Amino acid sequence: MVAAVRSGERLSLTVNREPVADIVPHQATRSPWVPASTLRTIVAEAGADARLLDDLADVRGALLDAP
Repeated sequence: MVAAVRSGERLSLTVNREPVADIVPHQATRSPWVPASTLRTIVAEAGADARLLDDLADVRGALLDAP
């Protein structure tokens, strides 16, 4: 059973033929948090879309104009 999961197979754990859990291969996840210095570098290099403020103004206007 462990070998099957290691190879990518998904298994269902049952009790009295009723599925109670799925056993799936482990996926390593990374933290969504990054150091502030990394974030500053990303923002400095990428910058915001030049039309971002226009898009936000359109959305704000649409929300204010809605009944």
